[in-house]
Amino acid sequence: MTAPFQQFVLKVHSRCNLACTYCYVYEGPDQSWRDRPRTVSDALMDRTADRIAEHAAAHGLRDVYVNLHGGEPLLTGDGPLIRYVAAVRRAVAGRTGGACRVYASVQTNGTLLTDAVVARLAEADIKIGVSLDGGLARHNHRRVDHAGRPAWPAATRGLRILRQHPEAYAGILCTIDTAADPIEVYESLLEFEPPSLDLLLPHANWSSPPPGTDTAHEAPYGEWLAAVFDRWFDAAEARTMIRLFAAIIGLLLGRSSITEAVGTSPVVAVVVDTDGTIEQVDSLKTAYAGAPVTGLDIFRHAFDQALHHPGIAARQLGVAALSRTCQECALVDVCGGGNYAHRFQDGTGFLNPSVYCPDLEHLIRHIAGRLSSAVADA
Repeated sequence: MTAPFQQFVLKVHSRCNLACTYCYVYEGPDQSWRDRPRTVSDALMDRTADRIAEHAAAHGLRDVYVNLHGGEPLLTGDGPLIRYVAAVRRAVAGRTGGACRVYASVQTNGTLLTDAVVARLAEADIKIGVSLDGGLARHNHRRVDHAGRPAWPAATRGLRILRQHPEAYAGILCTIDTAADPIEVYESLLEFEPPSLDLLLPHANWSSPPPGTDTAHEAPYGEWLAAVFDRWFDAAEARTMIRLFAAIIGLLLGRSSITEAVGTSPVVAVVVDTDGTIEQVDSLKTAYAGAPVTGLDIFRHAFDQALHHPGIAARQLGVAALSRTCQECALVDVCGGGNYAHRFQDGTGFLNPSVYCPDLEHLIRHIAGRLSSAVADA
């Protein structure tokens, strides 16, 4: 049975004030951002809100999640973000009689956060997540503005402000760099007191391999993550949730996945760009130009029509949509083939194991071993 969308990634600005050297949107093969409106219009906000409400009512949803993205969404200022969320909440409440709650967040690089902006977003019940590559300046050398100047001073200033508003603080998203010491990165990020951490594998695939894999280590990313896991797992005072670790532990215990990085739960996320086009998740832009395209838009099409798009339908099939190698693997229910975008290879498409297959196996087996030992010692 097809699972309805519950996560709506709404683009509010198609440009960014940074020029991160590894950005998969602006530096990747899909350059469709160049043809998109810079900002989302009020009319498009209202239409998207109606479509979300329509979908929520049709499927009896109790919760939907609105994630405001860019580019850098705060290039619009906080006003359009607040209006967009208000439009969605108003439409959903009207269609569902208040039976469906709308959770809202914005993902930002942190450089444009001020006391006033954070306070207004908090008042509007919009959580704020910040992207950062580590808690020290040297971890963030790839995050620069268009003149090549480091984003670190402005980003950390924004994080210091955000720490004073825990009610609005969603957490930190960190893309892994195996050249950086894993414990140093982890502990430095804790200095910003994030309620949660997302440790992300760099978006890569078989045709465009991840950096740092031409080493003697068979699983450099798996080893990096395992080192952080041990520090996190062994810390009795640990309060920061690391989503990847929590997801793997949950899957090992027979629960459903909480992230597209692992597990076989159906995809429930969809994107609406600044021109109203309905697309699959942005990570697919790393495969080839046009990979996320559905041919649909919110003016002419309901979200239910996107559920029948071949790319989205394939990601609703669980194990049946995986390569034979994955299907025959003992870890398939936990790994789930990894992130869909990481399976791509020119000529064979997405019917492959993840380019991070050895890393995922290393991490999953490591976590399973630590859990077994903890149970044995209890």
